[in-house]
Order: sequence, then C-alpha cells, then structure tokens
Amino acid sequence: MKLGIPKESLAGETRVATTPEVAQKLVKQGFEVLLEAGAGAGAHYTDAAFEAAGVQISERSACFEADIVLKVRRPSDDEAAAVRSGAVYIGLLESCGDDPTIGRMVENGVTVLGMERMPRISRAQSMDALSSQSNIAGYRAVIEAAARYGRFFPMMMTSAGSAKPARLVVLGAGVAGLQAIATARRLGADVHAYDVRPETKEQIESLGAKAIELDLGESGAGEGGYAKELSDEAKAKQQQLLADELAKAHVIITTALIPCRPAPELITEDVVQRMREGSVIVDLAAANGGNCKLTEADEIVSRHGVTMVGHTNYPAMVPADASAFYAKNLANLLEIMVDKTDSGPVLKDLTEDEVTKAMIVEA
Repeated sequence: MKLGIPKESLAGETRVATTPEVAQKLVKQGFEVLLEAGAGAGAHYTDAAFEAAGVQISERSACFEADIVLKVRRPSDDEAAAVRSGAVYIGLLESCGDDPTIGRMVENGVTVLGMERMPRISRAQSMDALSSQSNIAGYRAVIEAAARYGRFFPMMMTSAGSAKPARLVVLGAGVAGLQAIATARRLGADVHAYDVRPETKEQIESLGAKAIELDLGESGAGEGGYAKELSDEAKAKQQQLLADELAKAHVIITTALIPCRPAPELITEDVVQRMREGSVIVDLAAANGGNCKLTEADEIVSRHGVTMVGHTNYPAMVPADASAFYAKNLANLLEIMVDKTDSGPVLKDLTEDEVTKAMIVEA
C-alpha cells in the first residue's frame, strides 16, 4: 500500500505530513512511503534523512496517485483533481458546510477524511491533530507576545532597580489557552485567565494562574468539551464585566473560538484605548474575524498604542515539532485503518470504526 506525501502548497506553510522518524516506522509496517522532493525542507527535514528512513523521493504527481494521500492543509482545486478515484485523502480540510472542492473529490470516488472531524473520545486522543497543533499555537503565541512587549515578563530585581511582572490575561482555556497559561507562567508573568465554561476554573488554577469569574446568567459549556455561543444578552454582559479586567492587562492572548462560527468579540475598541501604551494583544482567533475586531488577519498593526498581532498559522512557526506531532497523529490513525497481513497493510472498511466513520466526508 502506497502512502503519498506531497509538499504543502499554501503560502507560508512550512509543515510536512510526516517526518523521517515516523516514516521509518511506517516503512517497517509494510507501507511504501512516497514523498515529494523538498517536502520536508520548511521543517528542516532533508530528502537525505527521509531516504535513510526508507522513503522514496518522488515526483509530485506520484504522491497524489498513491493509495492514501497525507497532507497538512486543505487541498487546492488542482490537488483535489490529482487524487485518483478509489484513493483515501487525509488532512485538515478547514471547511464548514458545503465545500465544492471537497465535494468534487467525493464525487470522483475519493474517500476524504477530515482530521478536524476526529471525535473527542479517549480512544482518539493520540490522533487528535487539532489538539496537538493548538498546543503549539498556545506556546508560540506567548513567545510572540514576549518578543513584542517592550518590558520584562517576570519580576526582575537588579542593582539598577526592579521591574514588576507583566500582567497577562488569557481568554479561552481550551488546549491553546491552557498551554499559553503554562508557558506564560514559566516565563514569570502574572497570569489571569477567563473561559465561559465554569469547569475550566480548576484547570486554570492548577497551572498557577488566577481564574477570572463572571456571572453571566448562563453557561458557555457546549458539546464535546467545546464552548457554545452565548445569547446576545450574555455576550453584552460578558463584554461589560470583562472590560475592567482587560484594561488592566499588559498582554492579552485570545483563543476563544466556536467551531464554524465567527469568533466572539471579547475585546472592544474602548478596552484597547484604556490599555497602557506598549501593551500587546495576540489574537489567535484572527482567521475567524478576531476576538478583537481591530485585529487584522496575518498583519501586525498598532491601534491606540497597542500592538495587535494577527498571525493565523502559529504551528508553522515551530515547523519541526509541529510536523512531528502531526505525523504521529496520522501514524496512530493509520494503525486503526489497516489490517496487517503477510503481503502488507490492507485497508479496512472505514465505516465500521467509530473514529474513521466520524471523519468521512459524505457526498
């Protein structure tokens, strides 16, 4: 069975869907692994390292003609057309509702599995790419904030004087938010965090941060561990109660997202105006409209003396580890997708497993 791994074509994407270490294990399991020349360069994995692991360095077309095509980002129209009928395509599809590109693949007889459709169950944790990549995003967002903030994060005592720790607020205590809290605490910041789901208070405090508690009159806890959208009344109350806490912050990292919905606005322009000159807002929801509407996707701008960071692909800024995590997610998924026989791996009926069944895009 051939696994095809083409080079990512989206501008700025440095990740690759496998690494030499993971690919070597796949080869030992009987897979024939084809990798487009230079596919790992952005993540600092050389073709020579892949070849030493038993990978075949191939033309791009050969990778798309494989039995299973593994990618990080969603396919372009040309890439979608290049996947042969009867093949399996696996990647982050980054779509909600009808998607003409994905739809054409399904119509052409391709079985499409979306990594973001992975069910939130214990058995699937080792395959959960959204969590592995969000973890990296939370870490890298704090590094970005520290680089942009013109002061120390920790309290500093020197013969020349002392500096107070930065007051840092994290909005959203999902995977990215919790990693941001942990990283900021390791850097010595005074960390506060808020989430609409009351059950996150214990997690926030376990990392040494202070939980911001607001009485909104309703819970934001949704299905599968995700947050749900609040009512208009609760949103207005949330903004009002959060305003004073946010205005005191020197650094704000926002991670509040609702799947397939615009990002909730948590930071108003009035709050930005009240923040201290030189403060920083890192908005991880920039791609979905931002938790602050002053954020501009893929731009770093200054508004009212506050630096607004709108990067939309933090994992690509840590490409070696991000690729390694994603590659392991895929390898663990492949384990449940095939039966191992004397003649090599054989694809199972993907509709018979609760994990793969949930990932399949229907026509």
